[in-house]
Amino acid sequence: MSVAVIWFRRDLRLEDNRALQGAMATGRQVLPLFIFDSNILEELPPDDPRVSFIYSRTENIHRQLRSLGSSLLVKHGDPEVIWKEILGSYEVSGVHISKDYEPYARERDQKIDQLLRDRGVTLHRHKDQVIFEEDEILKKDGTPYTVFTPYKRRWLERFSTITFPEASTLSSDHFLPMDLPLPGLTDLGFETSPIRVRPYDLSNLDHYEDVRDYPASDGTSRLSPHLRFGTVSIRHLIKGLHPSHEPFLSELIWREFFMQILFHFPRVVDQNFHTKYNGIRWRNNEKEFDRWCMGETGYPLVDAGMRQLNETGIMHNRVRMVTASFLCKHLLIDWRWGEAYFAKKLLDFELSSNNGNWQWAAGTGCDAAPYFRIFNPHEQLKKFDRNLEYVRRWIPEYQTGNYTEPMVDHRSARARALQEYKYGIEKMVF
Repeated sequence: MSVAVIWFRRDLRLEDNRALQGAMATGRQVLPLFIFDSNILEELPPDDPRVSFIYSRTENIHRQLRSLGSSLLVKHGDPEVIWKEILGSYEVSGVHISKDYEPYARERDQKIDQLLRDRGVTLHRHKDQVIFEEDEILKKDGTPYTVFTPYKRRWLERFSTITFPEASTLSSDHFLPMDLPLPGLTDLGFETSPIRVRPYDLSNLDHYEDVRDYPASDGTSRLSPHLRFGTVSIRHLIKGLHPSHEPFLSELIWREFFMQILFHFPRVVDQNFHTKYNGIRWRNNEKEFDRWCMGETGYPLVDAGMRQLNETGIMHNRVRMVTASFLCKHLLIDWRWGEAYFAKKLLDFELSSNNGNWQWAAGTGCDAAPYFRIFNPHEQLKKFDRNLEYVRRWIPEYQTGNYTEPMVDHRSARARALQEYKYGIEKMVF
């Protein structure tokens, strides 16, 4: 009997999963599959918390499938090798995936598509992790937007005209009957991380605009890791929003904006979006970078943010902006260094958003803040952590006499950054 395969990747849920719905609609029994991709995993430490989270989600899917008389087929290795094994073990009528828009995923999926074609099998790509994908929000001339505000305006116009189809109810008839064991995390070469992804919380959306910039309040949704790995449906989230939740919706639109930027301009992975900034002479002092990484700059809001990141894999968005600006502008360290460090640490690491936001902070990206806009960490602290609740939580030695002195003077560092940015722009122009 031929089967339709649902290959889970960044859609780790059974509920409102468009690839799964597509597989079920074929009328074939569905074989659920997840591959721990060794091409990605080999670059990660054994206790990477994101791997622990992914594994916990496969456990959850496996339990749900067991209740329906089926199982999750879990493999570990190179996807091309594994797909050759699967095609030799099952009669596959088609493969269903949720589309991924990042460069590695696109290259991987193209290879698998060709492998399947050679065997007479079709790869069906389904839109799942976004409301609008790369070719759905374009200018009138068919080119992509590179400025957020007009992109958002067009996004909202299109959104007002669409409806979401209801997902079919799952039943045991949909899935291939099987009772497969789930490999342990240690079988994959990993160990459980002490850092956990917390459940998302949408209870503060009515007050999101008022509390989102204050890191001590914990008023954010904690949603980003769940969107990153698809443990929640973006359609389910947006259907539950009200007009008063527009500031929160705007953040979701930013996510899709950066996704389409990465898709249309893949060079931004390691290049400035605006080439006029290519002439900047980054200082790239390794000792200063290490102090920034460890949260030992002498600027409390920067240090609290970096220590929170190192200990929990989380950093509040307002603090992310301040720490990123400090690295690029105060220390004149290449944004690519900071982006790579965040990629190692963030539970919600998503290439498009990480890249887009780092280039925004550096002033080199699309829709960038002007290069001469430089956050003053002292003023940011006064404005967003006036009572020092956040700082004291992460810097126990603050105001004890043991806290380090500022590694640079804000005024002189700002002047130096302005001078270097101006020089770099003029160098590229002339």
